[in-house]
Amino acid sequence: MIRGSIVALVTPFNASGAVDYEALERLVEFHVSEGTDAIVAVGTTGESATLSHSEDRDVIKATVDFVAGRIPVIAGAGSNATAEACQLTESATLAGADAILSVAPYYNKPPQAGLLAHFRAVAESTDLPVILYNVPGRTVTDIADDTTLELAEVSNVAGIKDATGDLDRAKYILQHRPDGFAVYSGDDPTAMELCFLGGDGDISVTANVAPRLMASMIKFALAGNFGEAEAANNQLRGLHSELFIEPNPIPCKWALSEMGIIRADCRLPLIPLTGAGRAAVREACVMAGIHL
Repeated sequence: MIRGSIVALVTPFNASGAVDYEALERLVEFHVSEGTDAIVAVGTTGESATLSHSEDRDVIKATVDFVAGRIPVIAGAGSNATAEACQLTESATLAGADAILSVAPYYNKPPQAGLLAHFRAVAESTDLPVILYNVPGRTVTDIADDTTLELAEVSNVAGIKDATGDLDRAKYILQHRPDGFAVYSGDDPTAMELCFLGGDGDISVTANVAPRLMASMIKFALAGNFGEAEAANNQLRGLHSELFIEPNPIPCKWALSEMGIIRADCRLPLIPLTGAGRAAVREACVMAGIHL
């Protein structure tokens, strides 16, 4: 089971808008050296919605190559079309990923029976562990808790990224999950509390900018060291909030550009961070001990 602080990695672009693989390598080295426990490539924060299928595959493979086995790589491979989700999952498997992150189908609003059939098909398309991704704030579709628990009985459905921020729901899943089924926070502001409840870590936006502090906070939370976890989390609270002051990953990429790691560019329809957003993100970084 993958546990700890898992970064939902941004995808860097160069001045022409192409994927910047030199910057991607710098990002990977940054996270390995700062103690990040695993990397999600081409998830929501990686702007998967604007990447072509070939770019998906190439970014996943490059991330796997740059990591070189030092930490696990989880590949985002979701779609609202089941056949496409299976195709992306097969591609990510061939690219060498260690696990799959599969988002709930968006826009077409399937019923729970449709979600069961969708994720079973995805699981059958790979021998890798599959992590469900429930983020109804983006997808509208919500994977019901009992649907999650039914899918948890599928042999290679290995966990869920719960981005609802609803700790009562997370507690219910934690209380009823089978052995070996991981529950990850996908909501940085409540990640510490989910770990206190018995969760397995956080798939994090904040970790992009403050990987060492985030990894430390999650490590303390998983160990039940409440005081140390809360002290670290208090430093991170500004980032948990302000990295979403404008749509993710706009603020995150701006902060990383100010740190000299990547360019701030996102792909349209995402646009550069505003002046007011820059001031707020800068203040949050200072709170976390990062001086831009």
